[in-house]
Amino acid sequence: MLLRVVFLGALALAASRAGAFEGDGALRPEVEAFVQDMSVRHGLGGAELRLILRQARKQPDILRAMSAQASSPRPWYRYRPSFVNPERIAGGVRFWNRYAELLARAEREYGVPAEIIVATIGVETVYGSYTGSHRVLDALTTLAFDSPRRADFFRGELEQFLLLVHEGVLDPLRMRGSYAGAMGVPQFLPSSFRNYAVDFDGDGMRKLWDGAADSIGSVANYYRSFGWQAGRPIAVPARVEGEGYAALAEQGIEPRFDANALAQAGVTPTADIGADTAAMLVLAGEGGNEYWLGLNNFYMITRYNRSVNYAMAVFQLAREIRASRESTRAGRESGR
Repeated sequence: MLLRVVFLGALALAASRAGAFEGDGALRPEVEAFVQDMSVRHGLGGAELRLILRQARKQPDILRAMSAQASSPRPWYRYRPSFVNPERIAGGVRFWNRYAELLARAEREYGVPAEIIVATIGVETVYGSYTGSHRVLDALTTLAFDSPRRADFFRGELEQFLLLVHEGVLDPLRMRGSYAGAMGVPQFLPSSFRNYAVDFDGDGMRKLWDGAADSIGSVANYYRSFGWQAGRPIAVPARVEGEGYAALAEQGIEPRFDANALAQAGVTPTADIGADTAAMLVLAGEGGNEYWLGLNNFYMITRYNRSVNYAMAVFQLAREIRASRESTRAGRESGR
């Protein structure tokens, strides 16, 4: 209780120095409505919420970053070098070697391959070396009340963030993350933190900033919770004939085509995926000359980030990390 009083006192001092969210001591009407809604639905004190939200500052650079992401998606052949490159492969091998026991346990308990866990962390934060510089409170309030895109979604994330603050899990003024409010080594949004973060090292806390254990367990738990199928393939290369395949590539990111539908469209997997296995067609490579069939586990990666390029980056980086690690180990054993 004493710590909470000290914490709120620090907030009040910051508010007196920093000024209000609206600029004149009052919250904007839409922010005030948000506070009242949270007070009713969660039984939180409006004064505490207002005290926190008065610290939030609109960040135009966050709005610019969100707009740029929406307007200029890169084709895969330009996206790939940023994430599947020698530095990230070598970093993934080092990360795997350092946390091999934790990764092996996560794979046993959650059914998610170690290389997928490693590659996800590698794509998100370069193995924890960069977790974001934006204050999460600023990012979420900016996107919740000043962004023309997905404002309802970000108000939901702000709600979850403030609940975590109220519960003493997060410090609203210190937490830093991405421009979208994603936090920690695995870049969890507040709702993902609440629902999927785990205490993998058993110390009674879910720590996604310090150490790797909880981040490794949380990534694995996230994938399993959405439906990762242990031991099943992620994606297989495909050959195409004719023009019918193009329509399949425009049907979104959810697997929905069985072997018969693929065959009718002139698409042939290079490995047996089973007659009833649902797949999506992914066009990759410069000029669209590389084709993959994404299966259920490929779709699970898009649940982490709803982007086919993202899922392909995690998938291919994971393969490269595993191959490099196995090659290095084989070389050492042959040199004995």
